[in-house]
Formats: sequence, structure tokens, C-alpha cells
Amino acid sequence: MKKGYFGEFGGRFVPEILMPPLFELEEAISGIFSQPRFQSRLTKILQDFVGRPTSLTFLENLSRDLGFDLWLKREDLAHTGAHKINNTVGQALLAKDMGKKCLLAETGAGQHGVATATAAALLGLDCLVYMGARDVERQRVNVRRMELLGAEVVPVQSSTQTLKDAINQALRHWIREQESTHYCIGSVVGPHPFPTLVRDLQAVIGREARAQFLEKTGRLPDQVLACVGGGSNAMGIFHPFVQDRGVALTGVEAAGEGTPDCFHSATVTRGSPGVLHGFKTSLLQTPEGQILPSHSIAPGLDYPGVGPEHVHLHQTGRVSFVQVNDRQALAAFQALTRKEGIIPALESAHALAHALELKGTLRPETQVLVNLSGRGDKDLDIVLEELGVAG
Repeated sequence: MKKGYFGEFGGRFVPEILMPPLFELEEAISGIFSQPRFQSRLTKILQDFVGRPTSLTFLENLSRDLGFDLWLKREDLAHTGAHKINNTVGQALLAKDMGKKCLLAETGAGQHGVATATAAALLGLDCLVYMGARDVERQRVNVRRMELLGAEVVPVQSSTQTLKDAINQALRHWIREQESTHYCIGSVVGPHPFPTLVRDLQAVIGREARAQFLEKTGRLPDQVLACVGGGSNAMGIFHPFVQDRGVALTGVEAAGEGTPDCFHSATVTRGSPGVLHGFKTSLLQTPEGQILPSHSIAPGLDYPGVGPEHVHLHQTGRVSFVQVNDRQALAAFQALTRKEGIIPALESAHALAHALELKGTLRPETQVLVNLSGRGDKDLDIVLEELGVAG
């Protein structure tokens, strides 16, 4: 496979001025990241600060209702409440060893911004976070958390005022400040080597889940489900299972309102090849190549592109992709909350919703594992508004 590519997707499509920091990062990955001393320090942070390993939880009540065994990998129990911290502490540690002074990030749901600000505070780095103005309003609690952690949060007013526009602004800032700043990309997107770096940092999820499942059940799960926006939580849990051909892998995309011609975020199943934010992937775009607006009730899925490795795994048939709409995700959010006492992030609720749709289609001995990528505190305002409950 061509370096930096997954099949025909990936690569490095950036202005010449951004090539030096990408080369610098690539050299740091081979010269610092892979060294035993670095990995030992990272493992210690993951254990003592992040709280790894996270739990593997059997959902007794929902399993009884569904007629098959349903499990959760509990990334909501990681420090800061989501899987994002696995990536940011790794990149922050690498950036500090590279001599950088500031972490730059973009965020949609706010969890990556919180995780980046947390890692920066831990390691004594400055932090600057770009966030779409629309997402700033939808995720006020996370904005406050970032600011308390010492980060500067910059609302982006241009275009759709969501994650796509925040990434555009972050890239422009990185061009200006690349000497002192590391761009801490939050998902398996962007120019090479970011998709591979983020995947390798998030693969701790799948390694743990695989070992835990074997320990608890003596076998591997039949199916592994995860929501996919940019795709870091999904790639994190999928990657260690890719070689296990008996394990079906399913990515769950956001279908928006689910009505004909509605805006959505189903980039793998309904997109077409193109280049965005420095890499080739599957995009929501017009026949002329203009990026279309995306939508999801879950801010972290509201992105018109997807990690290039996901598109490759879909094309090769290793990962299947399905769509879940806002209404289904909201129902799954309520079901997990009421029946298991676990409040999920709306992003994760999309994956759970697909699991609930499998009722009546699977044998009783079937084992299904869902990656619960984060907790739902950040989404309470959205949920209460959708349910018509006054805040």
C-alpha cells in the first residue's frame, strides 16, 4: 500500500507551506513515538490519569428485551467523559518532546476540545481551540470546561458555523504558527500522518475490548458497532478486530432527520470521492465538487467527510456501514438511560440505536459489542429541547 494511503484514499493534499510540520511530525513518530521510553510514559498516563482500562459492561436489562447479549465498551468512563483523551494525551506528550509550546485544536461536540485542554494543562502547554459558533451554542457546558482548563476558545462565524469551518480556521492558524504550535487533530482525518497516528492512539480501545471479551466470555463478539463521524472511536475499536474475520464490524452514520433530501452526515454510504482538509476521502458534495452542508442531532457526527481508512475498509467489504436518524438516536439515548442507568453521548446513541434495531433478527447466543464513545452530560440541553422539556 502506498505510504499515507488506504487503498486510493488518504494522502497529503496541503499547501507547500504546511509540508515542513507534517514532515517534522512524521519524523517524530518514527523517532520518538515508537520508542519504549515514550510508550512507557504514555501507558502510565493512560492508566493513572485517564483511568484505563475502561470497563466492558454487560447490559442485562436491554439484553433481556432484545433477545441477544449486548455489551458496551465504556469510553464514557475515561477522564473527561469520552474516548478523545486517549488521542490528546498521546499527541500532547509527543508535541512536548518536539519542543512545541501550544496545542491547537478544533472541536464539534466539544469533547476533543476539552480533552486537548486537559492534556495541555497536564503537560504545561498553551491551548487554542476553534469551534463553530453554532456548536458553541449547542455545547455551552464543554466551552466552559475548556475555558476553566485554561484554553482560549474561538467561535468560528463563517459558513455553516460547525466542525468543517472550525477545521478550516485551525489550518489557517497552523500555517502562521507552525514553529511553536502542534495541531492536535481529533479524529482519523487530515493529511498523512494524522489518520494513522490517531488510529494507533485510539486502538487501545479495541485492544482492551478484545482481551476483556475473551476473559469474560471465552470468545470474541459476533458484531462490533460504533458511530462514525470523522471516525476515531470506530477506528479505535475496529482496528484490533480487523484480522478477526469472524467478527462483523459495522459503522453507524448519521442520517439526519431521515427524510428525503434532508441534510445528513452519511459520508461513506451517500458520499463521493473528493479532497477536503488535506486528504482524499468520501465527501458530501455537489456534482461540481462544492461541499454540501451536513447535519446530525449529535454535534460530533456533523461533518461532511470521514477518515480515509473507513472508506477503504468499506470498499474492501471488511466494514459495513448503516444509517441511523435523529429520532432513532434520541430513542436509544432514552432507552439506555432509563433501562441501564447510563446516559450516552448522542453520537454513541446512534450506534446503540442500530443495535436496538437488530431485535428479532439475531439468535439468543449472539454477542454484540457497542463502543460507547462518550457520556451524555454535554447533550442534555439538546435532548431536553428535542423532548420539549423546558431547560
